[in-house]
Amino acid sequence: MNYRGREITKDIFYAALKAVDPYASVQHHIPHILSTYQNGRFNNLFLVSFGKAAFLMAKAISDQAPQLVTHGIVITKYGHLLAENLHANIDLYEAGHPIPDENGLIATKKAISMLKVADEKTLVLCLISGGGSALLSAPKGMISLDDKQKATELLLKAGASINELNTVRKHLSEIKGGKIAEYAYPARIISLILSDVIGDQLDVIASGPTTPDSTTYRMAHDVVEKYQLAEKLPKKVLDVLKKGVEGVFPDNPKEGNHIFEGVENIIIGSNRKAALAAMEKAKELGFDATIISTEIQGEAIDVACWLARNAIEAKQLLKEKDGKKICLISGGETTVTVKGNGKGGRNTELALAFALEVAGKKDIVLLSAGTDGTDGPTDAAGAIVTGETIERATSLKLDPRAYLVNNDSYTFFSKTGELLITGPTGTNVMDLQIILIG
Repeated sequence: MNYRGREITKDIFYAALKAVDPYASVQHHIPHILSTYQNGRFNNLFLVSFGKAAFLMAKAISDQAPQLVTHGIVITKYGHLLAENLHANIDLYEAGHPIPDENGLIATKKAISMLKVADEKTLVLCLISGGGSALLSAPKGMISLDDKQKATELLLKAGASINELNTVRKHLSEIKGGKIAEYAYPARIISLILSDVIGDQLDVIASGPTTPDSTTYRMAHDVVEKYQLAEKLPKKVLDVLKKGVEGVFPDNPKEGNHIFEGVENIIIGSNRKAALAAMEKAKELGFDATIISTEIQGEAIDVACWLARNAIEAKQLLKEKDGKKICLISGGETTVTVKGNGKGGRNTELALAFALEVAGKKDIVLLSAGTDGTDGPTDAAGAIVTGETIERATSLKLDPRAYLVNNDSYTFFSKTGELLITGPTGTNVMDLQIILIG
């Protein structure tokens, strides 16, 4: 099932992406936006679109209701802007992800300036997608951009989860953790959100700029302590967290704050929605398809072992029952604690660990990929492996375990020819794993 199985996993993956297409997802909500604007008798509509899907989300508004936008700002990752222009009043910016950069800072400052002039006759439309935490960047007070970059990098390399990472980022920022709602008050806000976090927690997605913050300075400080980063973090970052714990700095706005009374947060796409579409496509192709989880998290290697056990058990069940082909689907977002100096992302690391677990077992194929088309600091979405991957590597005189220990899974798959390279997809709802058996 080697070549054919690989192609089928890609067909299923692309069907999942189509279900969470950002343009179509926003387009579906345009009637609600128009009726809100008209019924509220607003004079202005300010648009702020940020994240990896920011361009296509904003394009839906620009194409369908160009006359509505008074002023708009789009902030997305490098390489995620398309050649087409948007409405004349929408400014486009590309910036750094996952490490924030100067471009993101410049664009965010302009967004804040725009939001500060919003009034009760203004409707603010926020289009939020994964990656927004890094792209919408405004370090708090004394913290420099360099400080913020170092803190983010340390947390990523330590293997902090997205929830933990954003808990810290919210407390080092002038715009995350409900601050957009604070700046824009008393304007009305509609936020259309593509979720890239497990459980679709509103205050975690892009660090929750339009929703009450359920975390505290104490919780942010605890994350730093958990990963033993206090001695490594820039002094100003640690000072801000300590002063926040002591009450010197007020915490982010919480549930019940009046600034959220005019805010409507709507999830328009999620990992679950993508996984359901993958399941339907697999069934259409003749597979007995099951979603085994859309809350995959933890170390990529540990998750790979769990997925491999599921695949091996399904293969045995298939043999016993002489049943039809099986497709197992999962989604979520793993982490990698970086100990080596190689090149890779969480999906290629997961795929390599999975390949080791199923080595020699025929008729098993795994695709593991980021729905945004990028896996960590690489140009790949992930990789597609089979029970023959390790045998192929051996014939090429590659040591897969050495590559895994060095966190060098991208290099490994570039040599075996098993990288999945899609380019930026325009969407972002975490990762998907598609396993075919039989």
